[in-house]
Amino acid sequence: MRNSLAGKRTTADPGEDIPVAPGGLPVVGHAVKALRDPRGFLRSLPAHGDVMSISVGPLKAVMVCDPELTSQILLNDRTYDKGGLLFDRAKEVFGDGLVTCPHSMHRRERRLVQPAFHRNRLSGYAQVMTEGTSLMIGKWRHGQVLDMPAEMLSLTMHNMLQAMLGGTLPPQDLRQLVSDAIEVQHATYRQTFTPAVLNRIPTPGNRRYQRALAGLHNTVTDIIAKAQANPEDHGDLLSALLASRDTGASECPVGGAQSERLSSAELRNEVLTFLVAGSETTAIALSWALYMIARHPDVQQRLWAEVDRVLEGKPVSLDHLPDLKLADQIITETLRLYPPAGMIWTRIVTADTRLGDYDIPAGTTIAYSPYAMHRLPHYYPNPDAFDPDRWDAEKRHSTPRNNAFLTFGGGARKCIGDQFAVTEAVLALADIASRWRLEPMPGQGHPAITPSMGPRDLKMRLTARAAA
Repeated sequence: MRNSLAGKRTTADPGEDIPVAPGGLPVVGHAVKALRDPRGFLRSLPAHGDVMSISVGPLKAVMVCDPELTSQILLNDRTYDKGGLLFDRAKEVFGDGLVTCPHSMHRRERRLVQPAFHRNRLSGYAQVMTEGTSLMIGKWRHGQVLDMPAEMLSLTMHNMLQAMLGGTLPPQDLRQLVSDAIEVQHATYRQTFTPAVLNRIPTPGNRRYQRALAGLHNTVTDIIAKAQANPEDHGDLLSALLASRDTGASECPVGGAQSERLSSAELRNEVLTFLVAGSETTAIALSWALYMIARHPDVQQRLWAEVDRVLEGKPVSLDHLPDLKLADQIITETLRLYPPAGMIWTRIVTADTRLGDYDIPAGTTIAYSPYAMHRLPHYYPNPDAFDPDRWDAEKRHSTPRNNAFLTFGGGARKCIGDQFAVTEAVLALADIASRWRLEPMPGQGHPAITPSMGPRDLKMRLTARAAA
């Protein structure tokens, strides 16, 4: 590990010896740099040490820039609990769902949610994914120009709704739910970095957010109530959540018979978490993947050859997944370059501890950036290059899936839906590549990047292709 800024430690005031990241200004700290060029600011930090203090106005955090130390944080989720500005805002949407709940609730919720993601249910989910993808891209037309991030988000959200709810919503209600979820997604990131007092002002944007959030909660609550009244297993995710029982219920501090299963409020939180957070992850990955292969014709040609050989003109299915190796490598490399929601994550220290060379007091906000660590040259040679072959175990320069790959987190809080998301992305990419060639519109440079790491204003033109 790099300790170029390690200074003298003092035990009288733990944490006082942690070096301050360069470039800070009086009062505002690193706010100017962080807001003007957040990615550049985050990428500059590892060169100055493994651990450092940063501040954005009155908000202070200890930034960890080393993958091994970050792994220690992720593995010790009792000491480094979920918390911080982003999580506080996310709780408005998801409540204490699996992603946002504290350590004290997480073990029980994980046990209750795990059956919904059991391997034996993946084939059913995959069938829903492939049917939904085939239906949507079958409506595309030669020469059509698409707003790719919006198109992919609509695709993944419809697929997620079908996998979760089994198609129980009338078409008009489904459209409204998708619209509300998209509005909440976009507004959540905006409100996270806006002062709380401004979020309470009844501006048009704030009113849209509140209406969409209320609509989202009400619709999901009604869906759950109907499912509870008819609790048969329809093969969807909600059925699995309703049927789940916690054999370790005695460990739950709330106790009682209700702790053996998810309550209605907990069901709502989990459904909202998977619907909003889960669909966006895959949509961002697909949008960037389609853009990157369009910018790399050699990779695109190889992908076409793979899907033509593997699919043989047939509809894509889960059975094809093991042979779609390049498609899987493209998705993994895309997740490295643009980890969804991977700009910065935070944890709260619950007890005095030691991290690397430093004493960290309880109450400290710890931050780390998957985006920055995914571009460390020590772990990823030529880190800015789009190189799917770095994930090919048969290539000499293959990259192991190590502590420096943080797209889905790690430890007990690792994303429970990682295989669900990657499976959907690989199968969707293969289906699209088998039928369409996509090109960025002429004159369009590299798309701007949103706070959630998605591309902004990415317009692409469709060209039909015939399989060889």
